[in-house]
Amino acid sequence: MTSASTEEPLDAGAFRPRFPWFGGDLQTLRNFLLRPRHDLDPWPAERLELPMRDGSGDRLVASLHRAGAAGAPLVVLIHGLTGCEDSLYLRASAAFWLARGRDVIRLNLRGAGPSRPLCGEQYHAGRSGDLRDALLALAAQPGLDLEVGLHLVGYSLGANMLLRFLAEEAEAFPVVGAVSVSAPIDLKATQLRLMRPRNWAYHRYLLNNMRQEALSAPRGLSAEQEAAIRSADSVFAYDELVIAPRNGFAGADDYYRQCSGLRFLPAIKTPTLLVQAKDDPWIPSAAYETFDWESHPALWPLLSPAGGHVGFHGRGAREAWHDLAAEAFFARLQD
Repeated sequence: MTSASTEEPLDAGAFRPRFPWFGGDLQTLRNFLLRPRHDLDPWPAERLELPMRDGSGDRLVASLHRAGAAGAPLVVLIHGLTGCEDSLYLRASAAFWLARGRDVIRLNLRGAGPSRPLCGEQYHAGRSGDLRDALLALAAQPGLDLEVGLHLVGYSLGANMLLRFLAEEAEAFPVVGAVSVSAPIDLKATQLRLMRPRNWAYHRYLLNNMRQEALSAPRGLSAEQEAAIRSADSVFAYDELVIAPRNGFAGADDYYRQCSGLRFLPAIKTPTLLVQAKDDPWIPSAAYETFDWESHPALWPLLSPAGGHVGFHGRGAREAWHDLAAEAFFARLQD
């Protein structure tokens, strides 16, 4: 693959939106509007609690689904901002891989979903050490052989975190390949895009969910912390008043600068597919279009004209196109 300016079909075919989901907004909102049910009951979940190694006592909760096939890499799915293992896109991807005989982990990041009662701290876009600790804990689980390999798939903010992990930690693990879907690799540009008037509804939805996550901390908050969370009236203010001081950043812009996936791309040696839509209403594509992909052969950009944010509801298939692209990419790595 030589350029991010053209759509590389792999074996999944070029993306074409499915009627009536035309345009980036409808692609983004389709699951929210329809609430499709992705049945995982044929593969009962095993609840795992994965301790973090930072002395906090925090534990991440993961759901392990075994499809019964042996010898294939374990698929680890990592959700995005205000998501969890039950996010519709994550359930859809889990069903996709399980139907193909692959064992799957749905990972809840620190303080997200079922992890919330077990965590005093909260995830953020650059907290890749949590993924490292989760994988180390998975390696110690009985009956789970990570040496067969790992396929890591991240979505949105979780994909940005994954890119940092790939740059800094992946060589210590048997990661065969990785896929990033709709990653905000330029966090500042994403913050500015989200705060545009046309994105008011998205912005309020995310901000309200971020506050709710933070305010539900099981070990309580100081009066100062609670006041900061409640007073944040924008994503930028939340990152400035909550995320930055709790994680040692000088401010929101310092957090964006240090944690944007774009700065980590040159160091990634693991074969990695990056799927992004030009009509994503949340994430500008400029960083994808201007990066020097040719100088970094481990990176495979898949920049589609359409697809929205973690949407990619295409013609001719019930499965999301990003899942089909991931399958084709992992198959190519085996050739």
